[in-house]
Amino acid sequence: MRYTRLGAGVVLALGALGLQIPAAVAADDPDVRIDPWNASPGSTVTVSTRACAPDTDYGKGWSEVAGEFHLFEGDEKGVLTGRFQIPEGAGPGSDTVTLKCPPRTKATETYQVTGRSPRGSVSAGFGPADDTGMGLALGGGLLVTAAGGALWMCRRPNADRT
Repeated sequence: MRYTRLGAGVVLALGALGLQIPAAVAADDPDVRIDPWNASPGSTVTVSTRACAPDTDYGKGWSEVAGEFHLFEGDEKGVLTGRFQIPEGAGPGSDTVTLKCPPRTKATETYQVTGRSPRGSVSAGFGPADDTGMGLALGGGLLVTAAGGALWMCRRPNADRT
């Protein structure tokens, strides 16, 4: 019985890996590359493409979130690269980038805009986390007292011992 369950688990795991292969092959499409794939508001996104003709040195791009940007020849021959910044007020979700270059080449790719990264302390109802005043000293004193009391309770002599 135990081996049947183990075998079923192995078959399910291999089946799940097998379903990932088509997605992994599709993700290796070198026509459009977006870096970072998960960008937060205020960050700069770099888009590069090989979709244009090798002798093309200019193209235009459009992001639904950030608007228009330009593509110029990158470090490699035949690769056009452009940059744009995600606005501070952009909400989380997906953003589609459309690239166009002469004579009639068009490529589209989608990436994720994540929420804003947390900054500063978290408000949990007990005041700011960067408190260094009397509350911090009092809390530390209470923790030391509790630890000392627990140690005393464990180490005190037992009256039943002989």
